[in-house]
Amino acid sequence: MSMSARNRRIFALLCALLCVSSGCAVGPNFQRPPPPPVTHYSNGTDPAETASVQGTAQKFTPGAAVAADWWRLFQSAQLDAVVEEAIVNNPGLHAAQASLRASQNNLRSGYGIFYPSIDAEAAATRERFSSASFGENQPSSIFNLFTLSATVSYALDVFGGQRRLVEELRAEVDVAHADEQAAYLALTANVVNTVVASAAYRAEIEATEQLIALQKEQVSIANVQAQAGTAPYVNVLSLESQLATTEAAIPQLEQRLVQSDDLLAALVGHAPAEWGAPAVRLENLTLPGNLPVSLPSDLVRQRPDILAAEATAHAASANIGVATAAMFPSITLNGTAGAVTNSTSRLFPSNGKEWSAGADITAPLFEGGTLWFKRKAAIEDYRQSMDLYRQTVLAAFEQVADVLRGLDHDAEALLADDKALSTAAQVLHLVQVNYDSGTDTYLDLLIADIQYRQAKIADFQAIAVRYQDTVALFAALGGGWWRTPAAAAGAAARAAAPADTPKVD
Repeated sequence: MSMSARNRRIFALLCALLCVSSGCAVGPNFQRPPPPPVTHYSNGTDPAETASVQGTAQKFTPGAAVAADWWRLFQSAQLDAVVEEAIVNNPGLHAAQASLRASQNNLRSGYGIFYPSIDAEAAATRERFSSASFGENQPSSIFNLFTLSATVSYALDVFGGQRRLVEELRAEVDVAHADEQAAYLALTANVVNTVVASAAYRAEIEATEQLIALQKEQVSIANVQAQAGTAPYVNVLSLESQLATTEAAIPQLEQRLVQSDDLLAALVGHAPAEWGAPAVRLENLTLPGNLPVSLPSDLVRQRPDILAAEATAHAASANIGVATAAMFPSITLNGTAGAVTNSTSRLFPSNGKEWSAGADITAPLFEGGTLWFKRKAAIEDYRQSMDLYRQTVLAAFEQVADVLRGLDHDAEALLADDKALSTAAQVLHLVQVNYDSGTDTYLDLLIADIQYRQAKIADFQAIAVRYQDTVALFAALGGGWWRTPAAAAGAAARAAAPADTPKVD
């Protein structure tokens, strides 16, 4: 071997040893994507507060903290109890938590690659040997053979492929953690939304039943007038048609109420037959007046769907390193020691001891382009995951902007409905006064009362929309899961995990 060739090999070996000692790894080091350079969500400026309706003007505070138990801001003990029961019993949340634990155990199993592998083997055989197979004419013999050995092997992670694989496993833990928090957020938001919907349906059913009673009385009066010849019969038919339309709304509202209660039972982990939903009313709920609005730079570090997309991109980045390392040689150190004897009374005779030590180097020479194109595919997977991450961020910003504007418009719509309700109440009062003085008929009074009930139903619907859009804002901001005790404990555990992967900023 020439001196120059020997020097090149020595230099390559030194570089490999330096790479191992310094913890380098092939492939890119993942960098967290920076937040988009925006300071608000809506085009122009975000609304500062909504119109004041029914004594409440919702004010938006940029940068304010999102409470972990945000649903308590609605000040309903019944609602709090349902949410807490759902957190404890919901199977979907349990499944997400089990998935997280499985990914954590997969990560722990991946740490084993950084330690030597030690295996022991023991064998006992009884054999009859014939010398005829060697061309000799000797009597056959019967003997026992006992073997005891241990094998130690250690894979040198020269190019960091195993470290990248563990990095990928750690990123998958982050994905599972984000999925768990997404399940938690969806569960709590769905429970609050369902309770609000049930309360609104109950209020609408009561108001509609009162409206039906008034319309029936109106039909009765019209019948009397038609029989007396003071009004055409077509009036009766018109009123009966209106009555039938209103009566048809009751089964629909009752079906929606039943569906809401059944959904609530499923969310809290029970069959509808074994659990009854609490009869929460709209007046039992309080609309939160002060609402937090996370800064865009904070939102990308809070929303579970964004964190899941980021962790997926991290895993794809690590997979590039895994695919790249597969193109380089792999080195494994191994050693074996054991003893062979034909008697259990002498397990370790001096003439039966054996051992071996060595190193294996495997280098891919020709794979038909398989390894090369696997790496190319890993790079494209990473590019796809980054594009999906950016799409997830844009969708999140869009959702927050929509909810902020929606709450502003909800207040305006409720203000108009309140005005219509107030006007209908004034008309009813005046007609009542006129009826008492004899200037208006009882039919006029019924018509005014019906208009008032219709305005009240519309008002209930607007109130429910305002409540549900408030829930949508908390959900769009991530729901404050990072402030829960479980999240704090999980963050501490991740911070204490072994620092065996390349640094990720």
